Amino acid sequence: MACLIIAEHDNSTLHTVTAHVVAAAKQIGGDIHILVAGSGCASVAGQAAQTDGVSKVLLADSTQYADQSPELLAELITGKMADYSHCLAAATSLGKSVMPRVAALLDVAQISDIVRVESENTFVRPIYAGNALTTVCSSDERKIITVRTTAFEAAGQNPVSAPVETVENIGIPETHQRKSKVISRELTQSKRPELGAAKVVVSGGRGLGNAGNFHQLLEPLADKLGGAIGASRAAVDAGFVSNDFQVGQTGKIVAPQLYIAIGLSGAIQHVAGMKDSAVVVAINKDSEAPIFQVADYGLVADLFEAVPALTAALTAALDQEQTPV
Repeated sequence: MACLIIAEHDNSTLHTVTAHVVAAAKQIGGDIHILVAGSGCASVAGQAAQTDGVSKVLLADSTQYADQSPELLAELITGKMADYSHCLAAATSLGKSVMPRVAALLDVAQISDIVRVESENTFVRPIYAGNALTTVCSSDERKIITVRTTAFEAAGQNPVSAPVETVENIGIPETHQRKSKVISRELTQSKRPELGAAKVVVSGGRGLGNAGNFHQLLEPLADKLGGAIGASRAAVDAGFVSNDFQVGQTGKIVAPQLYIAIGLSGAIQHVAGMKDSAVVVAINKDSEAPIFQVADYGLVADLFEAVPALTAALTAALDQEQTPV
């Protein structure tokens, strides 16, 4: 039994979600190999080789994989699956694009968004927007799995690097005609932490009223806490921020140490994306808002008064700490 993990990267840096997938694979057991497919990504393979629990890294370095086309990645992975019983990827945009294709090519059922490993063929995954958990037992010879990374602690670093093995394009000719291609990528640049990996998330909802209030009230608070900005779907649909900030069932799943929900009603779709947060703080003037049912601390107050006061108090406290005695 062996597990193949699909590395997520930008051809220069290995994304942290891969270490969380490795942690899930360690619970399954057997050898763990990571496949790094990209262009000019040898440094990524080196980073993957230092992940604790990994016994080998497979490097597919070709201009064909520069844009990490799900079509080509699925064919590459399928060509390697004869050597593996399990294939795992993070339940991110990439994983959700690649893994269903792999499952279709292998004619097996995908097991999506697992949050717990019971055994090598039995897994727990959320259903009904996270309101219930179901245990799934697969009898397929090959298990194709996506992992909810917030449910697993990231694997650590190993001072001894695993060997890196170069693999060729398995059955994929250089003239392969793809049905789709990446035209361009527009990456959001921010000094704040990435939403999915942030330890603190400050999220806003429709209660903020407009985009100006959203940025004016939330950004200073997030900056003081060194956190990321999140938003409900209602706030995104209203045009306050882009959908890159959306937290929830149809957005990003987060599990920070501190989640501050401001002007959020707490719709079930939003709660599905943040309920695993260690501490949840809610600020809302509606005492009956559903968000208070999942909050560890709740403040029933006008957010236009409470948030500036909270930011000012944090500023004063930080200034006092930095003042030499």
